[in-house]
Amino acid sequence: MKSNTKDSLSQLDELLGAGNQAWLFGAGISYNAGIPLMGPLTEQVFKRAEEDGEGDDKKVLDHIQSQLAEGCHIEHILSQIGDLRAIAERSRDRNVVFDTVTFNLDQLDQFHQRILTWVAETVRWGYRSAFNGREEEIGTRELPIVSVEDHAQFVAALFNERQKGISDRRRAVKLFTTNYDTLLEDALALSCLPYWDGFTGGAVAFRNYSYGGKDPEPEYRAHVVKLHGSIDWHLGEEGRVWRVRDGDIYPTKTSRVLIYPQSTKYLATQRDPFAAQFDLLRRYLASPDENVFATCGYSFGDEHINQEIEMSMERPGNKTTILAFSKTLNPTLETWRRSAWKKRLYIITEDGLYVGDEGPLAAPGEGSKRDWWTFQGVTQMLINGPEGKIL
Repeated sequence: MKSNTKDSLSQLDELLGAGNQAWLFGAGISYNAGIPLMGPLTEQVFKRAEEDGEGDDKKVLDHIQSQLAEGCHIEHILSQIGDLRAIAERSRDRNVVFDTVTFNLDQLDQFHQRILTWVAETVRWGYRSAFNGREEEIGTRELPIVSVEDHAQFVAALFNERQKGISDRRRAVKLFTTNYDTLLEDALALSCLPYWDGFTGGAVAFRNYSYGGKDPEPEYRAHVVKLHGSIDWHLGEEGRVWRVRDGDIYPTKTSRVLIYPQSTKYLATQRDPFAAQFDLLRRYLASPDENVFATCGYSFGDEHINQEIEMSMERPGNKTTILAFSKTLNPTLETWRRSAWKKRLYIITEDGLYVGDEGPLAAPGEGSKRDWWTFQGVTQMLINGPEGKIL
């Protein structure tokens, strides 16, 4: 192994053991757990609209999809509905026309709620589309197919291996996620690790953290910050946000709380609870201390988050180092590799390790690829170190 490769792997190993670290997770970490990516999730929502929806639901979804760019998914569709609703509120008749179907605002809100319910139920119970001879699997309340195993193994590797014996000298690990599922929280609880998520209570809990609030108390081992909301968050009366068990009829709910990283997100993130979530992300990235910000399962498709990272990294005096676990280089990462702060960027891909504009280092043998960028691969790297993972 060349000396510069060995040095870079050694530095990566040290960064993974940093006492001040955060992770940003995306949909990729929950795929093997039985939760679909956006493409299959969109297909399942369309099926639910046809099978369980009201008269014109499927027709309206088809119309919206036909108006959007090729490859659009359910988040784009929901954002389009949000934009159309905003326009309708300012219009004289307060209606939205979808080809031959007309919805007033109440009908549009009800339609929106049905979509959110289909999304939430699919994420809660799981869905695997037919693929390469594999039959379609649809999880239900009676027979869920979602597994917490991968998340539990990651949590054990991060907290019981990397932090073993010295957790009292470390800060809480920040776990930012764009995912709606509850697998991170479940894995932490199953490992008996105290964590903070902005709520107080038990099975039914109320959100008691708001924008500008003080940092959580230090006794927590982890802070879970769900940037796009959660399948168990509900907006109740008087604007209160509740975390509620699936199926409970109390407290009174006015909507399911979710957010989508598309055109309507900017305004939505200016209000709690999302303003508070993104504020926590900014605070961590703007820390004057040396810290590590790792990403896994995140495709860099959310420009809002990407911009938050870029602005923080460009700030004079910033000491954050980014570890990006990604299958391949993408346009965002390529741009970052040419930035002024490129030496604080490590990209771990199937083709090897990139440090700034150097790489790939530790490239795999001809005709093979590395799996150390996957959620399971990251878990093994936390246990065995980068060098142990590639040997």
